[in-house]
Amino acid sequence: MTEILDVNKLLKLLDAFSPFRQAEAWDNVGLMVGDPGREVRGILLALDPTEPLLDECRTLNCNTIITHHPLIFHPLKNIRPDQPLGRLLAAALSDEINIIACHTNLDVADDGVSDALARRLGLTNLQPLQPANPGSAPGSLGFGRLGDLAEPLSGENFLLELLKALNLEAVPVAGPLPAMVRRVAVCGGSGSDLAETARQAGADLYVSAEIKHAAARWAEMHAFCLVDAGHYHSENPATTALAARLGKELAAAGWGSVPLQVSRLQQSPFRLFYRSSLGQAGPDRA
Repeated sequence: MTEILDVNKLLKLLDAFSPFRQAEAWDNVGLMVGDPGREVRGILLALDPTEPLLDECRTLNCNTIITHHPLIFHPLKNIRPDQPLGRLLAAALSDEINIIACHTNLDVADDGVSDALARRLGLTNLQPLQPANPGSAPGSLGFGRLGDLAEPLSGENFLLELLKALNLEAVPVAGPLPAMVRRVAVCGGSGSDLAETARQAGADLYVSAEIKHAAARWAEMHAFCLVDAGHYHSENPATTALAARLGKELAAAGWGSVPLQVSRLQQSPFRLFYRSSLGQAGPDRA
């Protein structure tokens, strides 16, 4: 008879393919809230730990949440239920909901955040953009990915495919759009600092998020194209990829019956407001 899946066993499964020790020193990963010995009755995955996600977890009768971004990042000076973070922590503890974070350990892992983004964009022959160890072979640890399109696309067609793949209405672009795109560098999440690395690696353009103003001006000066796909949209494909990988590991270990779901409710915290749709209704308009 297979043992029950408890939080500690789940952490060991995650650690096997996304080692927590590989996280950056400034990061906080692993079990944020919960009891390592508690049985895992259902798992919900998402990018961000939020109160609506906690509600969704209850609705789905799950008791374990895995997110990319950590619930507790900076040292806490207090836990106050009258404040949003304190309220979330208190609710998770009260309802015995476990919360786990796989952050920079998932960023650098093989089949991690940037792999998921690269594959969503149709890239192959992937290798780390910034290897954890210089001279690393493809499939090694490292931030970002460099890959090739199966067939070259015009710059405009590549952007159209990106918008469809990431379910975006629009993206900011700095620097000239290449006539043809063959090799692409990506980094899910905040990757502005790897723009020069992407250019030096021979990428035709670089897709990341939270591109800084100075980096955008640098792109203009160096005639290199930067595409800001947004933090949520560039990282969220990793949630589905992590669910698929974890599902296989659970099944192989005999815990395939444990419910495993990706949040269907969580969306980007940003919304687009178009000038044409603003001010169309109001007290001073007919």
